[in-house]
Amino acid sequence: MINIANIKKNFLKIENIFYLFFIFLVFYIDRYTKNLILKDYNDNIFYINDYLNFDLIWNTGIGFGLFSTNSSIFYKIVTIFIALVIIFLTYAAVNTNKIEKLIYSFIIGGALGNFYDRLAFQAVPDFLDLHVNNFHWFTFNVADIFITFGIIAFIVSSYFVKN
Repeated sequence: MINIANIKKNFLKIENIFYLFFIFLVFYIDRYTKNLILKDYNDNIFYINDYLNFDLIWNTGIGFGLFSTNSSIFYKIVTIFIALVIIFLTYAAVNTNKIEKLIYSFIIGGALGNFYDRLAFQAVPDFLDLHVNNFHWFTFNVADIFITFGIIAFIVSSYFVKN
């Protein structure tokens, strides 16, 4: 059974406050970059160099455009699922060691950035377009970078770091 008092006590530990700050830092960096793009974008592709463009795409799916749809019911179900995942990850982060807390902080901060967009805009602004010649990777945003880095770090730490 879940003990709410114990969760509250663990969440308010000083070390968890540090990771909460880190989550908000990741969230802020994501919001800042998205606000820059949304303010300056006018349906033009910004060519940065031979491998990177800024090209705004509104993503109604999850990471990298997976499960994009125009169905509002499916969109709401996915949004609720994402909220539940964020809650679960927060609970898991509170009850782990320092390395895992940092990893979860990357994932939660990025997930909150995209979750905010889902609520505010009913879509997530993706704008980083990596490409080599005519091959383009999925368009993504800074939150996706943090989430991907966190997931890779979690997998690597699961195999190589001993408790």
